[in-house]
Amino acid sequence: MEVTSYLNWNPVLADPTGRRQAKPRTLGKTMVMDKGLGPCAFQDLLHTASHHVDMIKLGFGTSPLYPESVLKSKINLAKENGICIYPGGTFLEVAITQNAVDDYFDMVTALGFNGLEISNGTIDFSRKLRNELIKRGIEEGLEVVTEYGKKGWGSAIELEELIETVMLDTEMGAVLVTVEARESGMGVGIFDQQGKCKDEEVEQVLSAVPGDRLLWEAPLKSQQVHLINMLGPQIHLGNIAPHEIIALEALRRGLRSDTLSLGTRKD
Repeated sequence: MEVTSYLNWNPVLADPTGRRQAKPRTLGKTMVMDKGLGPCAFQDLLHTASHHVDMIKLGFGTSPLYPESVLKSKINLAKENGICIYPGGTFLEVAITQNAVDDYFDMVTALGFNGLEISNGTIDFSRKLRNELIKRGIEEGLEVVTEYGKKGWGSAIELEELIETVMLDTEMGAVLVTVEARESGMGVGIFDQQGKCKDEEVEQVLSAVPGDRLLWEAPLKSQQVHLINMLGPQIHLGNIAPHEIIALEALRRGLRSDTLSLGTRKD
């Protein structure tokens, strides 16, 4: 596989695993959660690490809180660097509860977002509406990412429901289904109250769902290390803090002690 590198490093030094794809990637995507970076910080982030970022989510409902010029600048910079950028799914849930879905789509497209997240982490809505939202996002030219799971403390994965959601969402055209873990990574989804991964549940999910359709939210380093060692460097990971992008890429490539053994595996 082609190694993404700024310098002509020997490939065994740039990527000891030999498994990292260059952008645009189909495996090993990284989604970054932006909870309010200023324009200079955002520009610095992409100047330093854009090769390692595939998606940027403007967390929850932060999108309307920026000055228009700042928001448009973020969107344009992300797209110039081959990154899918979208508002957090909670913002669309707000639009649904306020009967303002048309206004939401009007603004998302007018501002130039190229992605859409559809979630029901806080509210409930029908499968019919979920299908309609996926279809509309695709018709608007947006890359659609959906999300499975509730945000409430102690919420867990319902295996059959997740399998059905993944199959139906991707059949409708969603590119990925995100497995909810919030920005805390504790007491929700595949993580227990201490943030430890429920391996048996992960294995059950992957026994029924292709791994390349799932984006695992894993905001904590311990979770990233565990999932990469368990499932390999090519899993999709999300809710990564901006300052952790290069550190995560080092984990993926076996360039940190936590995952160094990946560079010697033959699987």
